[in-house]
Amino acid sequence: MKVLSNGHQVVGLTHKDIEVSDSNSCRTLVNLSPDVVVNTAAFHKTDQCEDDPAKTFAVNTLGARNIAMVTKEIGAADVYISTDYVFDGRQKSPYGEDSMPNPINTYGISKQAGEAFTKQNPKHYIVRISSVFGVAGASGKGGNFVETMISKANKGEAISVISDMWMSPTYTRDASSTLRKMLESNLPYGTYHAANEGYCSWFDFAKAIFEMAGLKPTLTPTKADQFPTKAQRPIFSALKTNKLAQYGMKPRLWNEALRDYLVEKGHLVQQ
Repeated sequence: MKVLSNGHQVVGLTHKDIEVSDSNSCRTLVNLSPDVVVNTAAFHKTDQCEDDPAKTFAVNTLGARNIAMVTKEIGAADVYISTDYVFDGRQKSPYGEDSMPNPINTYGISKQAGEAFTKQNPKHYIVRISSVFGVAGASGKGGNFVETMISKANKGEAISVISDMWMSPTYTRDASSTLRKMLESNLPYGTYHAANEGYCSWFDFAKAIFEMAGLKPTLTPTKADQFPTKAQRPIFSALKTNKLAQYGMKPRLWNEALRDYLVEKGHLVQQ
């Protein structure tokens, strides 16, 4: 909303305004008659997804189908925000748009199915991002990894972070700016990766946060198998932005984005 409202007429629909899993509720889009619908709705608490697959597929899969059907009917482009979790994490190099999805948890399976339904509207963009951090924080998750780390450090807690899982941190403002450029440039419809460039382990991400913010907590690397979770997670799910690079829209490095985020949140004074 922040990025697109400058120069475009935008309407932000909250849970009160639309329930994507209800096809009748999605009819509200008909009255708005938009050119583009950005579907950010998701049930993304990965472990809870294992316990409640019905809700997971209702939102992430059937919700995507409902939006695809309505947008196709009214001639609007459909943007579906997807995830690195459509991949299994066995690859040792970053996943490109042409890499074969093979999700290993309920959340990832529901999002891959959501991608498939989104394609029922020929005018679609599937935009994959990963390990998201943004000023608003994640709805339902109470913030993000950056804020959690800073909060623990400020409380003087000893911190252990997984060092053998790698991903591409994504700043929501950058992902939104990329999406704006894609729409304004009328890029060909299809699947795009829009994570920030580069990748790191969660431990390296935490280390960068503390170094930039001038914090010095006790930080210890640990292994993923020491933190067993209900949902299996991909060990390596870094994304590469091959297609955006072809159009001169390659996102900046994740650590540059992190610095701007820390400034925006007031954790770091602009140099």
